[in-house]
Amino acid sequence: MGGKIGLPEILIILAIALLIFGPSKLADLGKGLGEGIKNFKSAVKDGDGSQDKKS
Repeated sequence: MGGKIGLPEILIILAIALLIFGPSKLADLGKGLGEGIKNFKSAVKDGDGSQDKKS
């Protein structure tokens, strides 16, 4: 076992998540995750800008 996750493993995980949460909840979870990543990137970008100005 190399420890790498390939496409078949990702598809199995997504299928299990779909069975557990259902399509509507899975869409809401994806939307929330996307917004969280967007906010995180924005905060990191703003943090980098403020560091440059202080130095």
